[in-house]
Amino acid sequence: MDRSEITEILDRPLSQELLARDLTRLAYVAQDGTPRNVPIAFTWSGTEIVMCTAKNAPKLPSLRANPMVALTIDTEVHPPKILLIRGRAELDVVDGIPEEYLQMNGSYEMTAEQRVEWEAEVRSLYDGMVRIVVTPTWAKLIDFETTLPSAVEELVKQRAERQQA
Repeated sequence: MDRSEITEILDRPLSQELLARDLTRLAYVAQDGTPRNVPIAFTWSGTEIVMCTAKNAPKLPSLRANPMVALTIDTEVHPPKILLIRGRAELDVVDGIPEEYLQMNGSYEMTAEQRVEWEAEVRSLYDGMVRIVVTPTWAKLIDFETTLPSAVEELVKQRAERQQA
């Protein structure tokens, strides 16, 4: 998939709504060869998905060994709206708390006082974090109105061909 196709998909209004959500599901292959899929907070920079994690997170050795990942951002309504993204995770160890981590947790409902307490707790817990940065190399938006999963698209096509015969 070329960059312009990815950009066109990610610039769609529904994609932008999904990219403004709080959580994605990060899928990767663990070092034992088994799949993992973990919910993780994220922020969209306009070109990259940025997730932050503890420096001792179990996923980091796996991502260093095999940085290919898949992300799912979706809704909990019917029909679901789903944004699928694939890419390569780049790991960036940083001192202190990355600004993205503070941003990605900013959409939860907190009073100003709760926010101050939460941020103080975060700063006291972490001496640094790892930014997991994914630049999309593939994307698909599924809304079940104008776009469908590829297998369902194929079934719709086959049904139409049968009906014409």
